[in-house]
Amino acid sequence: MGEIFKNIPEIKFEGKESKNPFSFRYYDADRVIMGKKMSEHLPFAMAWWHNLSATGADMFGAGTTDKSFGVKPGTMEHAKAKVDAGIEFMKKLGIKYYCFHDVDLIPECSEDINVTNERLDEITDYILEKTKGTDIKCLWATANMFSNPRFMNGAGSTNSAEVYCFAAAQIKKVLELTVKLGGRGYVFWGGREGYETLLNTDVKFEQENIANLMKMAVEYGRSIGFKGTFFIEPKPKEPMKHQYDFDAATSIAFLKEHGLDKDFKMNIEANHATLAGHTFQHELRISRVNGMLGSVDANTGDPMLGWDTDEFPHNAYDTTLAMYEILKNGGLDGGLNFDSKSRRPSNTYEDMFYSFILGMDVFALGLIKAAELIEDGRIEKFVEEKYASYNEGIGKKILERSTTLSELSDYALKLKKPSSPGSGRQEYLQSILNDILFGR
Repeated sequence: MGEIFKNIPEIKFEGKESKNPFSFRYYDADRVIMGKKMSEHLPFAMAWWHNLSATGADMFGAGTTDKSFGVKPGTMEHAKAKVDAGIEFMKKLGIKYYCFHDVDLIPECSEDINVTNERLDEITDYILEKTKGTDIKCLWATANMFSNPRFMNGAGSTNSAEVYCFAAAQIKKVLELTVKLGGRGYVFWGGREGYETLLNTDVKFEQENIANLMKMAVEYGRSIGFKGTFFIEPKPKEPMKHQYDFDAATSIAFLKEHGLDKDFKMNIEANHATLAGHTFQHELRISRVNGMLGSVDANTGDPMLGWDTDEFPHNAYDTTLAMYEILKNGGLDGGLNFDSKSRRPSNTYEDMFYSFILGMDVFALGLIKAAELIEDGRIEKFVEEKYASYNEGIGKKILERSTTLSELSDYALKLKKPSSPGSGRQEYLQSILNDILFGR
């Protein structure tokens, strides 16, 4: 197949003064920040499902974007055309990674999973052939265990032992493909691991079955040479009314309860944080302080809408605070996957590129500003001083766990009343953030 994205050049860094829409203003792959190249801090990935498959269809209307790439959809020829398009797209943007669900790659055979697996073998052979000699590889993979009607009651949480076996078969196959394609991770996104009503649900039974499926996945993955990280991607709702992986804290507790925390980390999605009533930074922070921040789905939601809009990231405040957490984490086991889709009226090939340029640039800007925030030091100094009462005396004994409830009570009774805990200075700290973003 010849060039698909004609008249669209290789996207290069031109600096913030550039008016060329097909250029990066902030993403300079070789720029060194805090000892690492920007490309190392920002391992960007293309989501196969949105970028190569989503046509803009929604519950109210048909698709607006042609993603046929000149070939009839629903065929293996179309599957290969998507590979050609994806690789050309990534090369022009300098993206080194892709992420996929199994049935993003090929048309699923609803009658025979063996045929589906044969198609997956064929298409992954084609991907390896087309990426040979390039630095393009898989970031992570996952099994789609939510679209097929058999998963109407969940996959690991299903009431059907037969469906549970099909979930296991899909996971086994995708783990094999992940190893084959050199993937850094495998993601469990529990799209239907939850319930609509407790009237027909045994929560303990379902959660234990999910955990057992994950344990078997870890055992098998390690047995075939998968050395990467397993991830859970928290999401509170949609499509199920209540999902078991509600947010980072819930998912971390689940992993620790079932002894899975040594192999799993979080894959945090910004839009899912919004749906859970949290900020993106909150979910990253909770994951980080628990040693569980592993990967990121880079998108954003609309706080005015109560569903998963998967918009491309565009808010420099959000990306600065996100990159602050990632830098403090020492980086990611996974990467920054653009689980994002262009808006429905943005329906041209050019819009696909504009969308990624926007996302890559705003995360690059976030990286630059997060590094400046850390180097500036005022916010970190304030936080350190806020807890200074624990550096000596009774506070130090509290931290050292060398006191008792009675001793603490006696201390309070002698004081009669405590001194003021001090101002939180929120507005002052917000002004520092503005100064870093816009004052220099």
